[in-house]
Amino acid sequence: MSIMITDECINCGACEPECPNNAIYEGGAQWRWADGTALKEVEMDGGTVVSGVSPQTPISDEYYYIVSDKCTECVGFHEEPQCAAVCPVDCCVDDPDYRESEPELLKKKEWLHAEA
Repeated sequence: MSIMITDECINCGACEPECPNNAIYEGGAQWRWADGTALKEVEMDGGTVVSGVSPQTPISDEYYYIVSDKCTECVGFHEEPQCAAVCPVDCCVDDPDYRESEPELLKKKEWLHAEA
């Protein structure tokens, strides 16, 4: 599964530099597939291809957020999700809408970082 940041976030930013996939962004900030990854372009559902450097719409305007499609729960990098480990208010939690097994998360890591 992916990690999500709840609305209890105090916007301290402690989580952002800890993410090995650069999947965490400040509220209101546009995100990019290429940030912290090897992705040059991404094929979306429906076959549309998006440039890795094209700005994407922020998921939250109010507090830090995690791009689920870039989150690997730090699998392959660390023993536990680093965002949750450093969060002073415990608002980095499992996202029930994104369930992935460890093999799926490892496969995502390989895709994000062109390891396959």
